[in-house]
Amino acid sequence: MDRRLENLHRALHPRAVAVVGARRLDDYMWLRNLSTFAGPVYSVNIDEKEIPGIEALGFQNYKRLTDIPGPVDFAVVAVPRRATPLVLQDAIAKGVAGVALFTAGFAETGEAEGRQLQETLAAMARDAGIALIGPNCMGLYHPKVGLRNHVEQPAGEAGNVGFLSQSGTHAINFSLYGASQGLKCSKVISYGNGVVLDSPDYLEYLLQDDETTVIGMYIEGVRDGRRFFEVAKRIPPRKPLLIWRGGQTEAGRRATASHTASLAQSNEVWGALLRQTGAIGVDGLEEMVDTIKALQFLKPTPGTRLGLVTMTGGPSVVITDTFAREGLEIPPLSEASYARFRTFFNIIGGSYQNPIDMGMNWAGENFEEILRVLRDDPHVDAVVVDLPLTFLLRRMALRPDFKARLFSCLTEMRQHDDKPLLAVVGFSPFEKEEVDFRRELLALGVPAFHNFARAARAFRHVSAYARFRARLAQEGG
Repeated sequence: MDRRLENLHRALHPRAVAVVGARRLDDYMWLRNLSTFAGPVYSVNIDEKEIPGIEALGFQNYKRLTDIPGPVDFAVVAVPRRATPLVLQDAIAKGVAGVALFTAGFAETGEAEGRQLQETLAAMARDAGIALIGPNCMGLYHPKVGLRNHVEQPAGEAGNVGFLSQSGTHAINFSLYGASQGLKCSKVISYGNGVVLDSPDYLEYLLQDDETTVIGMYIEGVRDGRRFFEVAKRIPPRKPLLIWRGGQTEAGRRATASHTASLAQSNEVWGALLRQTGAIGVDGLEEMVDTIKALQFLKPTPGTRLGLVTMTGGPSVVITDTFAREGLEIPPLSEASYARFRTFFNIIGGSYQNPIDMGMNWAGENFEEILRVLRDDPHVDAVVVDLPLTFLLRRMALRPDFKARLFSCLTEMRQHDDKPLLAVVGFSPFEKEEVDFRRELLALGVPAFHNFARAARAFRHVSAYARFRARLAQEGG
């Protein structure tokens, strides 16, 4: 690991942290963000008007980084751009390992002064070997040690999902939305303009990080495309890599230039990279989180044949169309399966052709037996169950044991079958109950998605990744 990545590691595991430029205007945001950090957090501010508010929060303030008596491994800098070289010089003199430069107004502005300041900072950081994160970024989130860049982020618990982002907002939203969907982050890094450490460096770090088992990223452009490719192709054989790319349209490419001063590569270049590396391309935060959730909780299969189970007829048609549009198969079942269905399935208001329209078959043991038939069918690689609360809440109210029996059945299939099992819980006015129900299913190890389309895309991605891994194994890769 080169010196800058060693310093990045120190910054992610700091003994002490300093915030340079905390302000009342933003309610001392950075100091509040770091309230969960277990070690010392210092303030650095020369504005006498700000110091009383800082000290009222319980933080010791110093005029310069070099005035702090103990070691400082990580500093968040939120000062006017013209002051950043002076602060960086003090950080270098102090022996700070990493600096997250929240300050914006550099090359992304297109102004000569901004470009020159950025070049000055980059040269200083490279010469010193310091890990300069940014500028124009939210920096580091390491929940295990309580290092945060947003006050609502969970802290104190280790995770396994790494996320890199040129956008600070996307980095924060991923950490918050991911947590709501059962994902636990190992490290999240918002790196903005990426003038010293760029995406290949952060990918290299997460590749070597034992706590990180899956990597997602939002990227607008990369300076060294060849190096990015060389690092990226080493990741999917060991860890899934998901790439959400900004700037896919001409208008979007103009926006990336003013956002992070990035030069967006063509769609053809990125398409080739995804094919050659095995990285998974996604188009949005929800698709990113859904796919990681599927990778985490679904048993892997390269197959694309689905057994679909719904409660009523209309959804059985729509779910079939939705999964088929994603290139997935909804095949006829085996003759042995149809013979088993004829022994118990109530066809009043229902059908067992695949998709399975449950109709009146929720009563008794029929649901359990339907899942067993699909589990045993050689034409089915995975099972999707639609669980709309519009109907289920009433059934649970009428039969107090209904939910427990449903969960027991899903648990049995999840634990004793190699086929992936996923659920869809959506399309109802019971939003809070849906959130709780999805969370309870995830606790069983059954990922539940918000609608058919999101479930279908997530499954398509994970089955393609399983085929990629299988091909590598055959080739001896």
